[in-house]
Amino acid sequence: MSHLRWMQSAALALTLTLGITSLAPALAASGASVSVRAAVGKVQVTASSYMELKQINLLPDQSGKLAAFTITIHNQGSSELQFIDYWVRLKSKSGNKFSTRLLPADKDKNQVTPGSSMDITFYAKVNESTALQDLIVQFIKWDFNQPDFENVIGEVAVPDSYTNVIPADEAYLMRIGGTDVAASIKKVVSNKNEKYYVPTVYLNLENAGSNAVTMPAYLFSILTSEGLMYPLEAKSFKDLTINPKESKEIQLSGTIPVSVSPDNWQLVITENLTDLKLKLQIASFELPKAARQEDGSIGKEYSFTSKSGVYTAKMNGLYRLPWEDQDILTADLTLLNKGTDSLPIPDLTGYFMLDNAVKVEAKLVKIAKVIALGTNSNVSFQIAGKIPYTYEFSQVKLVLQEKETAGSTTGGSTGGSTGTVTDVLEFTGQSELQAIPLQKQTESYTLTDIGRQSKFTVRSTASYSGKTGKLFTVQLEAANLEKRFSTIAKLVAHFRAENGTIFPAAIAEVKNKVSPSGKAILNVSATLPLSYSTSNMQLLIGEAVTDGMLTEGDKAVADSYVKPAAFVLPEEDKTVKDKLKDVQLFPYTISMNKIGTTIENSKVTLIFDYEITKDALTETNLEGRKLIISLDDSKGIKSFERAFDLKSLEPAASDATTDLTNTLQLGKHEKFKISVTDADLIYKLEFLKKYNVSVYEEFQGQRKLLASQANDWFTISD
Repeated sequence: MSHLRWMQSAALALTLTLGITSLAPALAASGASVSVRAAVGKVQVTASSYMELKQINLLPDQSGKLAAFTITIHNQGSSELQFIDYWVRLKSKSGNKFSTRLLPADKDKNQVTPGSSMDITFYAKVNESTALQDLIVQFIKWDFNQPDFENVIGEVAVPDSYTNVIPADEAYLMRIGGTDVAASIKKVVSNKNEKYYVPTVYLNLENAGSNAVTMPAYLFSILTSEGLMYPLEAKSFKDLTINPKESKEIQLSGTIPVSVSPDNWQLVITENLTDLKLKLQIASFELPKAARQEDGSIGKEYSFTSKSGVYTAKMNGLYRLPWEDQDILTADLTLLNKGTDSLPIPDLTGYFMLDNAVKVEAKLVKIAKVIALGTNSNVSFQIAGKIPYTYEFSQVKLVLQEKETAGSTTGGSTGGSTGTVTDVLEFTGQSELQAIPLQKQTESYTLTDIGRQSKFTVRSTASYSGKTGKLFTVQLEAANLEKRFSTIAKLVAHFRAENGTIFPAAIAEVKNKVSPSGKAILNVSATLPLSYSTSNMQLLIGEAVTDGMLTEGDKAVADSYVKPAAFVLPEEDKTVKDKLKDVQLFPYTISMNKIGTTIENSKVTLIFDYEITKDALTETNLEGRKLIISLDDSKGIKSFERAFDLKSLEPAASDATTDLTNTLQLGKHEKFKISVTDADLIYKLEFLKKYNVSVYEEFQGQRKLLASQANDWFTISD
């Protein structure tokens, strides 16, 4: 007897806190009815008391399988019933016996008062070949009159029809710290790539009690029809607290090899018994048929789930852009968080599939400088790949993927530093794709990326003629919409002629930061054949990209571009002013008056007063731009000119060597002189009648006449 008592006490010595499952006929807030299961079987203990096998389950274990079962002791008599006088055994129908142990949480359970009941849970390790329906629970009473001190008072065999799996449309009550929590499956969504299924189970938890409850550190897995267990990661489940009558939705996600059958999966909830190195099953749910994420179309929102949570993605546009002897396929996407918790930015990538046959590798370009998605926030990004510009196709598909580093607990890692890549969404489009957004004259294009918000507007066009070609330019105004000083985003530009011909364009970038509400002028230029028509020419721009990132720094060279926009260009203003007043060389304006000429000691002098003003809030790149002032006799007797670098109009404050008598400067100035030596001109005075003073703008060595005023020699104009 003492030996048997010692064995029973040893089994009771384990320690753990475990919530015991209870079933009750109720209706969860989710609408799922609460599952109510009859006991597997019962054994009469006395005339008025009995024990029943409430539930039993079997799970794969590292060394075989683990059986766990709960018995309920019902005392309907008038005196106290002590469980210390009883015990249970577990055996198989073939006669194998398994060592049964008591859960540590139940080690102190013994006395059952009259009119009450008590649950006690046991576990035992069984053979790997043992099935649930092979098991028999044997109930014994200690009897000193028996040779082995045991009197078998009854046994319950698990029937062939028994299942402990909760139907997909029913809820299950889990008893946690004296509070009932109803668990139910809301839905299952599954994606698939070349190697893995990527299921996401939406589990609803409702507090059906009257006190707040903090969920234990449960583990979640999918059990396949082959008996294989695959772990799931639970989003926002750690230390989750649920208030009375409150429901919380948990997303469970993982990966399962495609070689595994996708049929008859179960969601298994377990608790890790660390001290015992065991996982005890809490509940098992039948999973409904998984919904396959449908292919996306432009402009619509679609959700996908990763181990970090649920995201919503929308493709705003799919474009084909010119790039040297190639074309760029680029998709403009927005990632949204419509949940109640912040989400990390997932590590996304993707590729294009043309006509379901040709795969085009692509790079993701992060536009905004953000590290997380707050509640109800969004972030834009681009995916770009290159194809030959002559390649034709009828359909294009963008496959959006998530990269997962090796060693993730969701499983499915291929090893190495690259980890796995999982398809999460597909977007489809036709070969025509979308037209690049076209801004009409006077309309602006706005970049809304956080940290780079700016507005672009075409100010003017101009042509600078040379001997064999002409330099066609556009002044593109960039307004800083940020609340801080900001650098204008680096752009790539092309000119598109009416017949579709593409001319790559250069941009004279502004290196200085632009003040809030300030502006910068970007000079966009390309050399065209001298007789080439610029009528109906369009300007194409996009944000420059280098190695999958927005181009930054002076030395970085763009290898593609994204977020395209097109501008209808205004016709060039070819008017030549006949007065030297308010002549525009934006951001400067120059006016000249009191213009006269003198000849003295073989020196010819052009003398004038002038005023130069500047748009103070506008930054621009003045490299290669000059102001040319020329004097031309109407009969060709004498001509000369002087060139002034526009960047010299504002010398640095520290430059004390600037000769104000020989250099044009901002502000009002009198009697500025331009002189040349001509010893023979004094002999031609009688032929000098009229001359023209002209103002040109020179850009990269080519000129455009802006204004020309006729004057009489040796008189002073107004």
